Amino acid sequence: MRKTERHYVTGANSLWHIYKTVPFWKVMKNFIVIQMARYTPFLPMKNWLYKTFLGMKIGEQTAFALMVMPDIMFPEKISVGKNSVIGYNTTILAHEYLIEEYRLGEVIIGDRVLIGANTTILPGVTIGDGAIISAATLVHKDVPAGAFVGGNPMKLIYTAQQMAERQTKS
Repeated sequence: MRKTERHYVTGANSLWHIYKTVPFWKVMKNFIVIQMARYTPFLPMKNWLYKTFLGMKIGEQTAFALMVMPDIMFPEKISVGKNSVIGYNTTILAHEYLIEEYRLGEVIIGDRVLIGANTTILPGVTIGDGAIISAATLVHKDVPAGAFVGGNPMKLIYTAQQMAERQTKS
């Protein structure tokens, strides 16, 4: 189960309550910063923008590929360890708006994590150190350290131990 806080609403669906949950000007600032970062080819500049203006925690030498989309409303709930790669067009969500509730959750990505292109990471997920996420995966639950996962729904392909065995045979 993902680790999220649930907030119930009445009346219209939860997205209609958006500016009761996050200020309009915060969303506008985040939108501008994220769009600039999505298109810049300069990795240090992306990390600086994310850390300085969005409050994201990003380790040294972490690389966000072109078009990565961090959460626009709660980017401060995202942390990425050192020397990780976030693949092209990946979306990292720290919120989800549903009909009768919205949910918020921290997204914690460890050190030396590889996330393939077009992956979506849902709120409340922890990805352990050294994990590998294949392209186009929906990360809907925690990923153990060193594991190789993929698919939609996400499935464990190799454990850390199996990955180590495969690497020693090469």
